[in-house]
Amino acid sequence: MKIFKNKEQLKREIGNKKSISFVPTMGGLHKGHISLIKTAKKYTNKTLVSIYVNPKQFNKEEDYKKYPRNLVKDLKILKRLRVNYLYLPTYKDLFRFKPLNKIYLHKFSKILCGKYRKYHFKGVLDVINRFLQIIRPKYLFLGFKDFQQLTLIKKHILKNKIDTKIISCKTVREDSGVAFSSRNFNLNKSQMKIAKNVYDYLIKIKKKIKKNSKLFNPLLFKKHLIKLGVSRIDYLEIINLKSLSRPKKPKESFNIFIAYYLNNVRLIDNI
Repeated sequence: MKIFKNKEQLKREIGNKKSISFVPTMGGLHKGHISLIKTAKKYTNKTLVSIYVNPKQFNKEEDYKKYPRNLVKDLKILKRLRVNYLYLPTYKDLFRFKPLNKIYLHKFSKILCGKYRKYHFKGVLDVINRFLQIIRPKYLFLGFKDFQQLTLIKKHILKNKIDTKIISCKTVREDSGVAFSSRNFNLNKSQMKIAKNVYDYLIKIKKKIKKNSKLFNPLLFKKHLIKLGVSRIDYLEIINLKSLSRPKKPKESFNIFIAYYLNNVRLIDNI
């Protein structure tokens, strides 16, 4: 595995390689990332992973500092998976140039996480936009757990006519049903048990309202989640994945979206 900290060196290395599979991460690698990388390796014979904790997508400096980091462990995982390239950029390397494409923020950015994390998606799209210009990958691999982020990156790529295809990969879950997340490293056993109970309850809600979305009662459901041990809830919503809005007809298909806290650890999921 070749490791690069400088974009010019990276560009020289991959410049003549037309088929790159790119998996952007913020480190703290887990089974969800491993699944993305294994999928990426099936599409091309050159896989590039980036590890960069992007300060622009954190609303609070405290959250940025607390984000789980373990580069030694991450390197072992990437070497075991036989990743071809690892990009470890610095802030200066990524942000001291003007991108060719402007950031396109679709209106879907204003709800769910966008409502509670004001500059989050602008920060995400800024860094992805720069990565795409530097790497010019054929494929970009993203997880379905972050559906809002996935959708906004798709919209940005489409709007700017960027020649990269997004491959959406299914959410990888622990045996308990809890979605793998780097933030799970900050949870203790008792909090992981609460996260499992939240997942079980969301499954129960979905079964209850599947045939009639009008039965969705967020106030009632939130009260029960607090009883389960959730510290606070940013949102609990149902969204039609095609219209990107709340279902207007009782029998429309939808996913349940949630962002909640266990103490100061924020978790998201969609089911």
